[in-house]
Amino acid sequence: MQVLKNISALYNHGRLSGTGYMSILPVDQGIEHTAGASFAPNPLYFNPENIIKLAIEGGCNAVATTFGGLALYARKYAHKIPFLVKLNHNQLLTYPNTYDQIMYGSVQEAWNLGAAAVGATIYFGSEEADRQLQEVSEAFEEAHELGMATVLWCYTRNNDFKVGDKDYHAAADLTGQANYIGVTIKADIIKQKLPDTNGGFRDIKFGKTNPRMYNKLATDHPIDLCRYQVVNNYMGRIGLINSGGASGDNDFADAARTAVINKRAGGTGLISGRKAFQRPMEDGVKLLNLIQDVYLNEEIDLA
Repeated sequence: MQVLKNISALYNHGRLSGTGYMSILPVDQGIEHTAGASFAPNPLYFNPENIIKLAIEGGCNAVATTFGGLALYARKYAHKIPFLVKLNHNQLLTYPNTYDQIMYGSVQEAWNLGAAAVGATIYFGSEEADRQLQEVSEAFEEAHELGMATVLWCYTRNNDFKVGDKDYHAAADLTGQANYIGVTIKADIIKQKLPDTNGGFRDIKFGKTNPRMYNKLATDHPIDLCRYQVVNNYMGRIGLINSGGASGDNDFADAARTAVINKRAGGTGLISGRKAFQRPMEDGVKLLNLIQDVYLNEEIDLA
């Protein structure tokens, strides 16, 4: 019952409270993409408290943070917004980068600090994927025993997923299978990149396929590609949130497009970080609200 209470806490906070959708602001980029690269555009956010303030002002359902941020500010803010703490991270001081995710803290520590949920990443396709899968599965079991919800970043990582000039890391079939493994280890929410292509298994020539995967269950339309991810979330029984991606020249248009695709495909929401915090806080709030407006707009419905 406590797990259901914490899942409910995530869905029933912020501007999207009670809608069945969620908008989450993450701050793990300081580790995953280096703090300098992430926060140089707006040094205000080297202080994780400002990320929490942005999430609150932006009407988010939750803030995804690191153990350091949670330990520093849980007492001040845990009653104001649900915390999702990331258990594992890559670290970019290994050269060459090994694309490994290692544990930075314990599930027990997250629970003691008042987190409503824990999150973790698995790099499916990497040499370390089997170990990560075992570690995260055990961590999620412990989190559920303590009553916390679980969120899995289901990413693919393998240099051979690039063939010529074609990159299949965000292919619908590969990410869909990653999602299916993620829900199998009892993730309550799946975080995934928006698919931009298909045919990874088929074109790289590995795994197992069926022609219907490509000619019946999906087309080249972005909504259909995303819907294939939703289908692999136990036919949508487990929520799919897509990531907002890196900041660029058209962040507001890109964020709105991603939200529309996710919603019309049957997804659950967006987790958007760099697009929101790599700009003045006032503009970050506007971007988060724009994303939420898509989910509040009843005219934007399932395709």
